[in-house]
Amino acid sequence: MSWQDEADEIARRRKRALEQGGGDAVERQHARGRGTVRERIGALADAESFREYGDTAGTTESADGAFTPTNVVMGTARIDGRPVVIGGDDFTISGGAYTQAALKKQQYADALAIRRRLPLVRLLEGGGASVSGGYAQRGRSGYDLTAPSPMNLLAMEALATVPVACAALGPCAGFPAARLVASHFSVMTRGTAQVLTGGPALVERALGAKLDKEELGGAAVHLASGVVDNGADSEADALAQIRRFLSYLPSNVWEPAPVAACDDPADRAEEELVAILPRNARRAYKIRRVLELVVDRGSLFELTPLFGRSQLTAFARLGGQPVGILANDCVHQGGAMTAAAARKLRRFVETCDAFHLPIVSFVDQPGFMIGPEAERAATIRFGMEALFAVQQTRVPWLAVVLRKSFGVAQGIHYGPGCTVIAWPSMQSGALPVESGVALAFGREIAAASDPEARRRELEEEIGAAQSVFPRAEDFGVHDLIDPRRTRPVLCRWIEEIQAELRLQTGPRAYGPRP
Repeated sequence: MSWQDEADEIARRRKRALEQGGGDAVERQHARGRGTVRERIGALADAESFREYGDTAGTTESADGAFTPTNVVMGTARIDGRPVVIGGDDFTISGGAYTQAALKKQQYADALAIRRRLPLVRLLEGGGASVSGGYAQRGRSGYDLTAPSPMNLLAMEALATVPVACAALGPCAGFPAARLVASHFSVMTRGTAQVLTGGPALVERALGAKLDKEELGGAAVHLASGVVDNGADSEADALAQIRRFLSYLPSNVWEPAPVAACDDPADRAEEELVAILPRNARRAYKIRRVLELVVDRGSLFELTPLFGRSQLTAFARLGGQPVGILANDCVHQGGAMTAAAARKLRRFVETCDAFHLPIVSFVDQPGFMIGPEAERAATIRFGMEALFAVQQTRVPWLAVVLRKSFGVAQGIHYGPGCTVIAWPSMQSGALPVESGVALAFGREIAAASDPEARRRELEEEIGAAQSVFPRAEDFGVHDLIDPRRTRPVLCRWIEEIQAELRLQTGPRAYGPRP
């Protein structure tokens, strides 16, 4: 007597799992312009590298007793040769509404990534919990409130120890939306993905407002809100961004960041840099062009570009070494530190610190944003929170002061032990010249026979004092350089800090912040 019947049943269930929600459901998914979870995993992972866990999990509760697989697919794979854990929602089965077994598979994916110290990727598309599924039961709330949710605890531990990248590739409402933002990097597809705390039916029932999913939580909403980091024009683009994001980070906080081969000369000096900043400090310039001329060619990967736009955050490489890039973008709010920009900067700095990426800050900081909207946004609180986050980091810092460095907000750009390199265009002080003169000498200017002439005299006097040359004479900066030497200086700094980087291991712990 053998176990052939049971073996055949296992094979049938595995074959059924590959069919997902069935042919009609897969066709409907494709008609919506979206791929299936298995197609997505196949596109993200290296060929033939995906090893699935739990493909026999599901139910036999239908009238005919047929097996229905769970709507979560998870397992291990390789991305660019590195092992990872991948979990994805299957919208073709019950619209992605999680069953108890599906939730357990998600929980296992998080636990597996933590235990094996592997990056975690979540491919999300679903409606989350259901009043008739998951842990819910008729006549009961469905949740045990006497113990913390293991899902939440695992998500928190994963964020502290391994890179977590998530993609919204369709509607994500409730719990999937929460899992999306519990990440170091999130991306959503434009037009086909929405991220919602509550869907249109719930919003209409609770608030009486009739809005569709795109109006509530489409890419135009959440790329600007900061809920999602990056947008993608297609699923292929979203998956490519996840691959690129992971390429800058180690597999876990106990490993160094992966250094890539680099054929971009470390001594490359770009002539364009000497004239890229206008001599008139009121005129803007393109900070992304500055960065492209300095970092390894083609290595700049910007994060969260449409939120907190006065501050730019990006990964890049210098001599192959991954680094975090901060920069003021004077095209937006003159580069002032807004509440949104401070929140964005804090989160980015913590990610760099967690995964041992040195931080290079390109400074053109006029100060905190002012005015009634800035006050209502609690700018000073979020700004000081960011400043505390910076001062609690342990990674090496280097600041390239391009132009302005003013006020309390300038401190956000200089981490502990920061090496400070200045361009000749640098100006620094408590306040920019114009506002500083108006505040300090307002009465004197008003009493002058020619107020406008006196204002100009005072601005020239104070402006000369804010020049970088007196600061450099007092060793107030570590080096004053020709802008064309920026890349050679930064690449040499990268070589010098290698011993320090080797000591950057293990998870971080932080004290209180404002």
